[in-house]
Amino acid sequence: MTAELIDGVQMSLAVRAEVAQRTAALRAAGIQPGLAVLLVGEDSASHVYVRKKVKACEEVGVRSILEQHDASISEEALLARVKAFNQDEAIHGILVQLPLPAHIDPQTVIKAISPAKDVDGFHIVNAGALLTGTEGFSPCTPTGCMRMLDAIGYELRGKHAVVLGRSNIVGKPMAIMLLSRGATVTICHRATPDIGVVTRQADIVVAAAGKARLLRGDMIKPGAVIIDVGMNRTEAGLCGDVDFESAKAVAGWITPVPGGVGPMTIAMLLANTVTSAEQIALVQKSSTQVPAS
Repeated sequence: MTAELIDGVQMSLAVRAEVAQRTAALRAAGIQPGLAVLLVGEDSASHVYVRKKVKACEEVGVRSILEQHDASISEEALLARVKAFNQDEAIHGILVQLPLPAHIDPQTVIKAISPAKDVDGFHIVNAGALLTGTEGFSPCTPTGCMRMLDAIGYELRGKHAVVLGRSNIVGKPMAIMLLSRGATVTICHRATPDIGVVTRQADIVVAAAGKARLLRGDMIKPGAVIIDVGMNRTEAGLCGDVDFESAKAVAGWITPVPGGVGPMTIAMLLANTVTSAEQIALVQKSSTQVPAS
């Protein structure tokens, strides 16, 4: 068996085309969607990710403002910049690139972002909305994974899904999204005694543990769908949390690294930003309408 590739690049292009159309409609109505990106320090991976995000904004017509700050910036000063963007009506989305320097608490910064502009979906209000199945912004990576599963026509109801990793950014929200679609979900983490025992029973595995080539082919149920969220830089180059060569010989579907989940994450960030602009525009329109006499 050789797994079919889930092409995140092509799928992301379809999402971007949709976002570009929505952006054009907003601009025709006099509204320019805007995303503010705050980058702190000199982390090389963060700089690469931010450049990709800013370029993607340009390509779909979203205005982006990139603020780069030295790693020595105080938490208070960074919070002041977040507050300023919260109050800026031309900004519809705020993204603070993680990780932050050790002296800045990421949760404090995330909580300072207006939930209505939290296009990363990390604010506690949006996390609560996801948990309870109510309207809010969902984290971009898990949302992109779900879009990929939809694109291949994969029916989750009644399937056993295993998530490797329990982070607030990917693992936990991914598990909630899968659960909401009728899957039976197991989360594995560093305290799980034998991950292979669990993954060999899984119809779908989402690998988001941050450990290079953690999931091998001998740990996969034949025909399973494998979604690799990992992005690890090794001496041999870039690789995911899945040992791609051994896994593709067993799986039914698999995402590559690079070219899989990454492009979809950026596409969903764009989609969330435009959604925020649409929602804010709707609120502004409603507030200015005068009831008929």
